[in-house]
Amino acid sequence: MDPIVKRNVLLNPGPSTTTDTVKMAQVVPDICPREKEFASLMKGLREDLVRIVHGDLEKYTSVLFCGSGTINIDVCINSLLPEGGKVLVVNNGAYSTRAVEICEYYGLPHIDLKFPVDQKPDLALVEETLKNDPSIKLVHTTHNETGTGILNPIREIGALAHKYGAILTVDTTSTYAMRPINIEEDNIDFCMASAQKGLMAMTGLSFVVGNRAIIEKSKDYPKRSYYCNLFLQYDCFEKTGEMHFTPPVQTIYAALQGIKEYWAEGEEGKWARHTRVFNAINEGLDKLGFKQVIKPEDRAGLVSTAVYPDDPNWSFEKVHDYCYERGFTIYPGKISSTNTFRLCALGAIDVKDINDFFEVFEEALRTNNIQIPVKYKEN
Repeated sequence: MDPIVKRNVLLNPGPSTTTDTVKMAQVVPDICPREKEFASLMKGLREDLVRIVHGDLEKYTSVLFCGSGTINIDVCINSLLPEGGKVLVVNNGAYSTRAVEICEYYGLPHIDLKFPVDQKPDLALVEETLKNDPSIKLVHTTHNETGTGILNPIREIGALAHKYGAILTVDTTSTYAMRPINIEEDNIDFCMASAQKGLMAMTGLSFVVGNRAIIEKSKDYPKRSYYCNLFLQYDCFEKTGEMHFTPPVQTIYAALQGIKEYWAEGEEGKWARHTRVFNAINEGLDKLGFKQVIKPEDRAGLVSTAVYPDDPNWSFEKVHDYCYERGFTIYPGKISSTNTFRLCALGAIDVKDINDFFEVFEEALRTNNIQIPVKYKEN
């Protein structure tokens, strides 16, 4: 059956390629979001968001917000730090750096524990930092640093946070509903994502999944934001079943359809598909001679970051535009010291899409007289 609208294959790190059924789920009768009917839909959505990370509904809950993934980092950091506490950001990439910037903007005491963007954090140094500073009450890191595709050891970081009396918040924006997560076993107190990533739905809806008791305790913490306060939003949900402020109604319908399709595909089946897509991306890059930033054993299995070749004819913009005109989107990298581009195994795509992409990508290289296999100065 032909698609209802033109299908583009998005190899950027979100929003992701969606199914027609998710797109069309937004076409619904107009409804006031304060109706009981709509509140019941959100109740089921909130519970499913917890179930996706295998959370016990008594212990864990989810809280929805309007916005992109960054709103979740803002919400968790400003809402969950007690008076006199300090944030430790385990930082090896652009998205953990964003958490540092949030601390700076709120004027929160914090430690920016930096590691190279192409290496996993040194757990011994993380433990030493925690041991030496008992005022650290919140540890934050990123599961898959989407700027590079490195996989961070969140389970081990969480165990260290708990050992020294801190909670762990993890940015799982580009792993949630893709790479399997078990919130309890992975020592996560709060994880977070947005509907346009692993759920393969639409932008504008983000959510925090976390420990209900800690949220309730946070009502006595300093109030640093009004719109982005976790307890305030949670409390409104618990008392009324509604978001405190107007929700993105049509986007929620798309998310509900995305979750239906998630359950239909299944956690294992979905992760297997993302893995074969990721493997096809890496095989295609290897065949063309591209170097990658992250060692194979450290990759999260969702983002491949390739280094620009040393070719005077190389132009990311020209290659991007050639592919874009033919229905494929590639994305620039997010490493300040190295020129890179990213190909991502997100969304409703499979190996055939990747094979079709590499035909177009190779045409783009040839059309722009870029040598194949691509060359680097040390080659």
